[in-house]
Amino acid sequence: MRISEEEFERLVATRKLPILQSLPVAAVEAAVNPIRKRRSKYNSVITEVDGIKFHSKKEARYYQDLKARVHLGEVLFFLRQVPIGLPGNTKYVVDFVEFLPNGKTVFIDVKGRRTPTFILLKKQVEALYPIQIIEA
Repeated sequence: MRISEEEFERLVATRKLPILQSLPVAAVEAAVNPIRKRRSKYNSVITEVDGIKFHSKKEARYYQDLKARVHLGEVLFFLRQVPIGLPGNTKYVVDFVEFLPNGKTVFIDVKGRRTPTFILLKKQVEALYPIQIIEA
């Protein structure tokens, strides 16, 4: 059951809900308004640029910089969220793959924090394939 703030205040004021007066404010708000957005595990904020949702502000900024580099001719083109297959039915997703004019291919992973899982998967990809993943 959802009630408005005015109804809630009226109920508390008339002491029809005495148990709510002894609860902390956060618990009362959670009971009154149960729909809340959860915070990300690492406090990253989902950001939308050009209709594309990015996992963090840092990744969105890198995308904008990459578009500018394409416009300047430093990068021919790039791909986003490229999956790389690993043994054990696992996959590693690289954030960006850049194709440079000199024929080189650069694999970029935008990270705010190096997690143990990331370090392990990166080592596994680099051991299995002739690529090097650069952290941005």
